[in-house]
Amino acid sequence: MALWDKLKGELVDVIDWLDDSGDTMVWRFPRYQNEIKYGAKLTVRESQAAVFVSEGRIADVFGPGLYSLNTRNLPVLTTLQKWYHGFESPFKAEVYFLSTRNFTDIKWGTKKPITLRDPEFGPVRLRSFGTYVVRVADPKAFITEIAGTEGHFTVEEITGQLTSMVITRFADLLAESKIPVLDLAANYNELSAWVTTKLAPEFSAYGLDLTKLLIENIALPKAVEEALDKRTSMGIVGDLDAYTKFQAANALEKAAENPSGDASAGVGMGMGFAMANQMTRTMADQGAQAIQPSAAPASSGAAVPPPLPAQEAITYYLGIGGEQKGPFSRKIIDEMIRDKAVTKETLIWRKGMDGWEKAADVQELRLLLGDGPPPLP
Repeated sequence: MALWDKLKGELVDVIDWLDDSGDTMVWRFPRYQNEIKYGAKLTVRESQAAVFVSEGRIADVFGPGLYSLNTRNLPVLTTLQKWYHGFESPFKAEVYFLSTRNFTDIKWGTKKPITLRDPEFGPVRLRSFGTYVVRVADPKAFITEIAGTEGHFTVEEITGQLTSMVITRFADLLAESKIPVLDLAANYNELSAWVTTKLAPEFSAYGLDLTKLLIENIALPKAVEEALDKRTSMGIVGDLDAYTKFQAANALEKAAENPSGDASAGVGMGMGFAMANQMTRTMADQGAQAIQPSAAPASSGAAVPPPLPAQEAITYYLGIGGEQKGPFSRKIIDEMIRDKAVTKETLIWRKGMDGWEKAADVQELRLLLGDGPPPLP
């Protein structure tokens, strides 16, 4: 009797699994020589499933509930074990518990940039990352395709394969979408739903359900982001001339606050004065344009003279070799006289003359054409 009691105590009476790991997908129930007592109690909790494997074949799958293991609750296993009705004895079977809850916050991200052709920027390289959520939807398929006979299977052991699938499909769909880079942020939800729908059949083949996939960010290269920031800054500044004046006024104010500063402060002060001077000249020019010739301060004791009248430029025409040349400015005529291209006999005409005259007879040119003093000894 003592030997029987010992053997009886080694037989399994209660089969259950309390998961406190948070990342276990499959856990094999430990058993003594693979023997499970006929009539033992099987407890399958919510978000769990129990799979019985006998002789290398999946015999029965149990969902949440409390079961008494007998021929009524083990129809397939009963057939495999060749039990007859009423025959009660320990049976050999492996019991795998599977967690059917959602495994959340699984990270995914592109290892290398995705090269796309953008309608505004041309060829661009994009990186993207996000998260996705999976759960075991078909315990039998998951045991067959993924877990196999492994006694302890965690989510980390499959995320590598799943993440590669996500990245591949995402890159393909992003290229097909032809969404401009600047509009991608407004389409994260649509892209996420699109990728989820595309990947759902591939996850189902592994007995998994892709519950949700999220795109957290699609990023441009750092250099492109910096250029885009500069472009945005220029748009915010708007009137660059007004912004320059504002910066010059600030520099002048800071320079005035540090009259006895160090060398760097002196440099800053000099730059401030230079910008302030430029600002003053610009404002003076604008003010001068607004003053009318007859305008004079009513309260001023001194009269302000009107601006000088604009002088009409004098142009000359030359008669050389029977052909008319010109017009030439006075400055060019003077240079031609110095170079002997125009002599006393050269015919010349300008506005106000009755006809062509020799250059020597034109009053304003006589000095240049006259006999000069001899060269210095």
